[in-house]
Amino acid sequence: MKSQNKYIGDDKLAKLLEHYKCPTPVEVVKARFIGSICSPNLDLRPTDVISSFWPEGQEPRLETKDEADLFFKFFMGAWDDAFEKVKNNNVKFPPFKKDIESLKETCRRRFDELEWGFIEGFWGGRQDLKIPAYIAEIIDSLSDVAGLYRVLLKKLDKNPEQDEIAKIISHSDSMAEKAISFIIENSVLPRIESLKREVN
Repeated sequence: MKSQNKYIGDDKLAKLLEHYKCPTPVEVVKARFIGSICSPNLDLRPTDVISSFWPEGQEPRLETKDEADLFFKFFMGAWDDAFEKVKNNNVKFPPFKKDIESLKETCRRRFDELEWGFIEGFWGGRQDLKIPAYIAEIIDSLSDVAGLYRVLLKKLDKNPEQDEIAKIISHSDSMAEKAISFIIENSVLPRIESLKREVN
C-alpha cells in the first residue's frame, strides 16, 4: 500500500526544522526514524520520536489543528520514506567529496547519523530492552564505527593524506551499512508488517 504522506525532500524538511527551531539536523532525523523502525521497543510511536528532536519541554506549540495536521504529515512523509528503505533493506550513506572540508563534514555527519540517529532511535529511549546478544553486539560495533569517524576527524586536523582518509571513510561506511542491513534482515523484516505506524 502506498503511503499517503509524500516525503517533501531534504531541503524542505531542513526548512521545516529551521522554522520550528529544531536543533536536530535532517540527516539525524532520517537516521533516527530508521533506527526507530528497527527498534525492539514496540511501544515506540512516531510522535515520541518526533518529540525527541527537541530538548524536553521545548517541542513546538502547534496553534491550530490544520498546523498540527500539516506538521505531522510532513514528518510522517519522512517516516514512511525511512520505512520503505528498511522494508527494501536499502539503507545507504550518501556519497561524499574528497576535499579536506568535505571529509571533515562527512565524519561529523556520520558520527551524528550513527550515534544520535540510528542507535538513539534503535534504543527508543530505553536502555533495558531485551534483545538477542548478537544484535546487542552489532549495535555496540556500530557505536565503535561512530567513534572511528571521530578519530578520523581529529586526524583531518593534521593535514593527512586525503585519499587514505577517504578510503577509511568508505570502508567504515560499508561496515556500518552491512551491520544495519544484518539487523534489518534478521530482526526487522520477519515482523515488518506489524511495524507500520500511524500518527497516534
